[in-house]
Amino acid sequence: MDTTELCYMSAMQLASAIRSKEISPVEVVDAVLARIERLNPKLNAYCTVTATAAGVAAKEAEAAIMRGDALGILHGIPVSIKDLVATRGLRTTHGSRLYEQFIPDEDAPVVERLKRAGAILLGKTNTPEFGHKAITDNLVFGLSRNPWSLNHTPGGSSGGAAAAVAAALGQLAIGTDAGGSIRVPSSCCAVFGLKPTLGLVAMAPTYGGLETLSHTGPMTRTVRDAALMLNSIVGMDARDLSSLPSTGVDFLSGLDQGIQGLRVAWSPDWGYAAVDPEVRQLAETAAQRFTELGCHVEEAHPGFADPAETYQILSTASRAARVANRWPAARDCFDPSFVVQIEAGRRWSGIDFVQAAHARRTLNDAFVRFFHRYDLLLTPTVTAPPPPVKVEAHEQIDGRKVTRLGWLAFTFPLSLVGYPAASVPCGWTCEGLPVGLQIAAPRLADALVLRAAAAFEAISPWADRRPPMD
Repeated sequence: MDTTELCYMSAMQLASAIRSKEISPVEVVDAVLARIERLNPKLNAYCTVTATAAGVAAKEAEAAIMRGDALGILHGIPVSIKDLVATRGLRTTHGSRLYEQFIPDEDAPVVERLKRAGAILLGKTNTPEFGHKAITDNLVFGLSRNPWSLNHTPGGSSGGAAAAVAAALGQLAIGTDAGGSIRVPSSCCAVFGLKPTLGLVAMAPTYGGLETLSHTGPMTRTVRDAALMLNSIVGMDARDLSSLPSTGVDFLSGLDQGIQGLRVAWSPDWGYAAVDPEVRQLAETAAQRFTELGCHVEEAHPGFADPAETYQILSTASRAARVANRWPAARDCFDPSFVVQIEAGRRWSGIDFVQAAHARRTLNDAFVRFFHRYDLLLTPTVTAPPPPVKVEAHEQIDGRKVTRLGWLAFTFPLSLVGYPAASVPCGWTCEGLPVGLQIAAPRLADALVLRAAAAFEAISPWADRRPPMD
């Protein structure tokens, strides 16, 4: 098989072909590593590539098949890990000079489970320092680029992961999301990304404050690949106080059931956000296609005021606390935009922080009431297309001045309440830049989000369209 086609095969296809011995894990890993060697210098999606270890693991995976060993559900399938996620014996820098040579002595729960399922680790993907912004660059590894347009950002903070998946530099990727960091780059790079319900996928180690915002989830080319991946990574871990026990749900099993009869709300702007007209039009057209799937679709807003200040307090205070013992001595080590967040976070009081935490409950009340009336909520994923590289955020959208959170207006409220939300590709702008549709549902309704995404994918497939990298 042509190596490019091998790299673009889905994880579901690979899993079947590997088990039937039609394709060897060694073939797959060699093909993907060769593609990384060729394309990663353009994209900088990977900051660390573990070619030797991946090659050894592929040979071990092949030997296990030949012996007739019991195989995990991801046996022999390549995966990348965002550089915020701990990997035992492998440098985990958090995109920060402070951690440039840091090597964890344990794997994060998600890494342990992926290995147990038979996945083969290719390396770590690039991220901004501590994942603090929605584009991907840092002072250790530099900036990452979008496979659809090298002059534009892949988004962030899981931008390296999204670029890798879009360019077929690995079938599966792990991202993290505390304000949109899985969904934003998924939208920017035309891949599928799921922020699961908070705690469904255990995280460790995390830092106090951020553990109530941070989610870990799959980033893939297809919905089925994400469901397959999610099956292998859910469940509690004693190291994560917020983690939830597995309910035994098979996230693959219901994907073909359809979503007939569901009540679907379409919110183009939350009632207050500035949205680029082309993004709005593409997302609205996609939302209306849910009527073809048998849903009742109507425009409706959950009815909350912009929670930007709440998110600002919680996120910046948590980041400031994380580096407090190195401040201000290490100030010059940090990304200047991270310094701005540290300084902002240091200004909040303990009372401010607790009041912001309480505001999350009020926001949740609005979503609870809303989901009594609707089964699904659709929005654009981001309010504007990806900006050029080195531009950290849009300053104006649709003629209105916005803050750095203006671009993320649709994503961070759902991180504040911890509900499941996914981004599906729903079109390309006139410039050829991807646009995503966000699909959200009530807490623990992750299977419903996946089912809705699969139904949309069936009538509006995206995985066959490839970025101009070959």
